[in-house]
Amino acid sequence: MSTLGSTHVSHGAIHCRVTDGVAHVVISNPSKRNALTRHMCLELKELMHSLSKDPSSDLIALSGDGTDFSAGASIDQLPSILFEPTPDGEYADHFSAADAALAQVAKPTVALVQGVCMGGGWQIASACDFIFASSNARFAVTPAKIGILYPRSGVDRLVQQVGPARAKYILMTGKTFSAHQAQSLGLVADVISEDLFQTEAAALLEVLLKRSRFTQIKTKEYIDASSAQQAHLDPLWSRSWVEMIEGEDSEIGIRAFRQRKDPQFTWIPG
Repeated sequence: MSTLGSTHVSHGAIHCRVTDGVAHVVISNPSKRNALTRHMCLELKELMHSLSKDPSSDLIALSGDGTDFSAGASIDQLPSILFEPTPDGEYADHFSAADAALAQVAKPTVALVQGVCMGGGWQIASACDFIFASSNARFAVTPAKIGILYPRSGVDRLVQQVGPARAKYILMTGKTFSAHQAQSLGLVADVISEDLFQTEAAALLEVLLKRSRFTQIKTKEYIDASSAQQAHLDPLWSRSWVEMIEGEDSEIGIRAFRQRKDPQFTWIPG
């Protein structure tokens, strides 16, 4: 067994333990349902780069600490996570950078999801090759509740996995889905009974380790390349992202979320 590391922050940590070829990566911020802070996003990104080159790991299994996977980006740090100003006048999206680093790992990656997987939690989980969920898992993609845009990589992946109409339904309503509902929508690959989840998850990882590395990596490479983003959408997304940062709805939504009130959004189409 080898240990690549555990990075602690004031309100959360990213743990990694490599055992018998499996890199077990754990999102740990249990007091906030494993919400990711800015620093955790940065560390998750760096850890994925390290694991890509680590010869002792053939497979990455991503999970949450305790009973939940992740509630997404920490609401208290949302601006610094999603749109931190940079010296060149642009904005850094650390959440999407962590997502991209995970999605770009050539090795097989699996999200083992229990409990809450909401907001950006699904985006991080969906950056893995597939999601293996417990029957107690609950899913929601919730940007409309706080007046922000879901990061582009998350929107694109959602459309690819469930189709345009279902993606609009999920994003526009922010509705919470059970694990079996999420599977029927195409958000997860498989659902296992809660009492059997740990045993079945271990069995799944064992099966993946026994299969051809060539087949896995080359198949993953082809499928990912065939669903690449379209460059002509870049300007449209950039304009919308800046509108979100400079507009009022995100401030209204975040403030209402903290106060546990229903937001009264003010944005009107031009």
